[in-house]
Amino acid sequence: MRQFGFILCFLMWSTSSFGAAVDFERQAITIALTQEPPNLDSLRTTDLVSFFVIGHVNEGLVRYDRRGKIVPGVAKSWEQNGKVITFHLRDNARWSDGSPVTAHDFVYAWRTLNDPATAAPYAAIMYPIRNAQKIQKGELPVNDLGVKAIGDFTLQVELEGACGYCITVMNHSAFYPVNEKFHRAMAKSYGAEADKLLYNGPFKLVKWVHGAEMTMVKNPDYWNADTIALNELNIGYITEDNRTRLNLFRDGRIALARMGADTVNDAASQGMRLRTFVTGGMAYLRLNHTPESAMSHRKLRQAIQLIFDPDEFVNKVIGIPGYKPAHSFFPSWLNGVEDKFVTEFPLTPIDRDVLAAQKLVAEVRAEMGVAQLPAITILSTTSPTGGKIAEYFQGLIKQHLDIDVKVDQQTFKQYIDKVNRQEFDIALASWYPDFDDVVTYADLLASYNENNDGRYISKAYDNWLAKLMNSADPAERMAAADQLQKLIQADVAVIPMAETGSAYLQHPKLRGVVRRVLGADPDYTFARVIE
Repeated sequence: MRQFGFILCFLMWSTSSFGAAVDFERQAITIALTQEPPNLDSLRTTDLVSFFVIGHVNEGLVRYDRRGKIVPGVAKSWEQNGKVITFHLRDNARWSDGSPVTAHDFVYAWRTLNDPATAAPYAAIMYPIRNAQKIQKGELPVNDLGVKAIGDFTLQVELEGACGYCITVMNHSAFYPVNEKFHRAMAKSYGAEADKLLYNGPFKLVKWVHGAEMTMVKNPDYWNADTIALNELNIGYITEDNRTRLNLFRDGRIALARMGADTVNDAASQGMRLRTFVTGGMAYLRLNHTPESAMSHRKLRQAIQLIFDPDEFVNKVIGIPGYKPAHSFFPSWLNGVEDKFVTEFPLTPIDRDVLAAQKLVAEVRAEMGVAQLPAITILSTTSPTGGKIAEYFQGLIKQHLDIDVKVDQQTFKQYIDKVNRQEFDIALASWYPDFDDVVTYADLLASYNENNDGRYISKAYDNWLAKLMNSADPAERMAAADQLQKLIQADVAVIPMAETGSAYLQHPKLRGVVRRVLGADPDYTFARVIE
């Protein structure tokens, strides 16, 4: 799914207020974002805020309904015959310039994403498509990808093998269509401004003042426009500051406000109705496995694993309703064979053992031939919560392992850049699901995945992942997932911290907002303002 710098940044808001949080006559609402979307190019986007905007202004073959079920999107129907899926597209799906959305738009988009020259972060999500992996490795030309247009409104997709999640995954923006003529005309500016993107979703972006505000309006060319109640979705403020959002909500400026640990109690004490939601993400420590980092030493990773207590972290550091301690990298909401995966395949937690951790560090010092290990760097985004978490680990590691820790707080864009270049030892991170299957977490640590920014490489992991991805048998798939979670724990590929949650406030006249683990969240597609 979605890459996120655990807690995001930016402390700016628009000086040109949109006024009231809700407007019944105009069917308009005003909300706040935690940060500005880095880009709205569906071929390159990796962060939650961009996914939120893209999910409202564009649409793929399928989409989620208000109950979280996969339903037809641009494709009105489909059938699968063995390794071939045939999608029948609507002839009334339109781009915002009035041109039809065709099967050719999907072929162009998918080929472009798989092209090694694109270096798309989510390219690996296409691996179930025939020849995708070989194309991405440069072994075959992009035209050999298992996708073709049969006329304008029939799309045929050939798979590598059995795939138990392939329809669900096609809701991800990596599978969205792209208009070739427009994309080539925009070149590198595609998705960088409101007028540098074509829209085929429920809304279209008509204003984007960078760092300040955005405006989405109802898209009259959307095939299902008659069901969209909101006429305007105004992003009037961009601020990561929890207290600012609380004040904006209390003053009637925004219709929905996400709370943080520092504002939950304040909101409750002021008599505000606090809602909670399990967001489905996994907050974790991303560890740098490259030889240049001290974290490449497995014993050092194990030592940090042994001094960390997820329960203490959630209760004393986070303090936000909805968060849960995490021991497995696979969240508890994921389904297994007949029950939840965590129920059918429980992972034995690692108990805190400071003495064992200190012994491991002593062994690392001896192997390195040093009296003191060099300082390690924890990378975070510039936010109060991010700083709080980084300082917690700074103190924890110094206290128990006597290792100096430097905290490196960066803006979100700089954070992403440093992560991509492995300029960290430990990075605070979180991962949110792209589709309803354990693969959405498991493939993050594949050696070939561009989002595997810690560069964890394990042949055993890749082999078990292949079994998970290439089988349609639920029992066989979940047994492979169990082996993967055990490898993550044993190798300390990452250190899970918590399953993420959200506490938020919502205006009483705003109805129909869908909160979901998957897809754009919050989803205002079905929202409306009542009198």
